[in-house]
Amino acid sequence: QARMERMEQFQKEKDELDKGCRDCKRKLAECQKKMKELEVVEQESGKGDLERLQAEAQQLRNEEKSWENKLEELRKKEKNMPWNVDTLSKDGFSKSVFNVKQTDEEESEDQKEKKLKTFVERNEKQIKHFGMLRRWDDSQKYLADNPHLVCEETANYLVIWCVDLEVEEKHALMEQVAHQTIVMQFILELAKGLKVDPRACFRQFFAKIKTADQRYMEGLYDEVESFKERVRGRAKARVEQAMKEYEEQERQKRLGPGGLDPVEVYESLPPELQKCFDVKDVLMLQDAISKMDPT
Repeated sequence: QARMERMEQFQKEKDELDKGCRDCKRKLAECQKKMKELEVVEQESGKGDLERLQAEAQQLRNEEKSWENKLEELRKKEKNMPWNVDTLSKDGFSKSVFNVKQTDEEESEDQKEKKLKTFVERNEKQIKHFGMLRRWDDSQKYLADNPHLVCEETANYLVIWCVDLEVEEKHALMEQVAHQTIVMQFILELAKGLKVDPRACFRQFFAKIKTADQRYMEGLYDEVESFKERVRGRAKARVEQAMKEYEEQERQKRLGPGGLDPVEVYESLPPELQKCFDVKDVLMLQDAISKMDPT
């Protein structure tokens, strides 16, 4: 979200500079047109206006140069910006020679869930194999041998698996699978941007990876680190929820007459009564009660 906001702010700044530069060029053109009209007339009375327009034109030329310098600085800044999951999907790669038919109908959540379940039942072993690959060449070759894995279902399963691994405290394996999850998501975003089947463009992603500079790789690894943090947060929330459910189940099992929880009742007792229950001494309990205020 923060990255998207930065990109939106950058685009807004670029649009404002473009507009300022266009307005300045338009004003300069109008000023030059008026100057030509006065030069044709060549009247003494028009000399003052001509000098004023010449000064205005010079000022506009200076402003135009200033706008252009700012635009050039912004273009350099844009060129040096690191690639990420959003910018990667823009037209920067050569497009594949074949497109796929885009479906207009959106799948319902139930349909997506059923599709994911069916896909995982058939391909779980292969998805996990891809999730544990470490080398770029190995990942590319495995997807070339199993192109059906390049899809949303694989990315979704890898996300779920990452959370499961973190819950199981298999942190190192989670981090490896998280890397492969982002790889798959980058490929899908690239395909979406180019409007082609993901199977038709995963090679272009790996080609870009192999020739990428340091800034590009930093952008990709930033995405991986951000994803790992989200996985840790989701796993923590899942563990806390499971603990709450377990504690509630245990409490329900303990409930006695009137729906009272013995543990809660015990903890609400004065220390002298708690001691009687600890040693299980009825006489001590009766004695302690007799010394207490009846209320």
